[in-house]
Amino acid sequence: MASRDVKDLVPELRTKALTLLQNCQNRGIEMRYYQTLRDPFEQARLWRQSRSNEEISQKINEFRGVGADFLAFCLESVGPQFGRPVTNALPGFSWHQWGEAVDAFWVVNGAAEWSTTKKVNGLNGYRVYAEEAQKLGLTAGGLWPRFKDWVHVQLRAANSPLDSQTIKQISDVMQERFGRRA
Repeated sequence: MASRDVKDLVPELRTKALTLLQNCQNRGIEMRYYQTLRDPFEQARLWRQSRSNEEISQKINEFRGVGADFLAFCLESVGPQFGRPVTNALPGFSWHQWGEAVDAFWVVNGAAEWSTTKKVNGLNGYRVYAEEAQKLGLTAGGLWPRFKDWVHVQLRAANSPLDSQTIKQISDVMQERFGRRA
């Protein structure tokens, strides 16, 4: 499950996310949110893309070894996934699962534009999005030193919930919030 609804965000991010879109619009850039809350099963699907069976099995075993059975279940139950790498965040480790992150795309002439180098009227939508997010005290993935994620903005500066919680704690919260569905 992945949501596009800003109502699924925590209140502080919801307010800033709406302001962010308006601030971009004020600069002539239309951005549209396409993912807000993302459950750990969807996160597992995204993480498994481009990962080897050995790497996936290693993470599942690592999760089980620390009692994070729900996170192991998430990774295992979604089955094989194929595609280009889109995230390094394991299920539960992305702020999307906590309602504290959003992904947006740039709209140019009514169509989604994914280029981070194209300019319209001297501006690139993703760069404007990142600049405006930063002005609001948000963390913009496009400004990260590694693995630039131009569509992503999050409430916290911390890379993931793992910075303040154990893997088991994250697993327990994810199970409480999202249950055992695939």
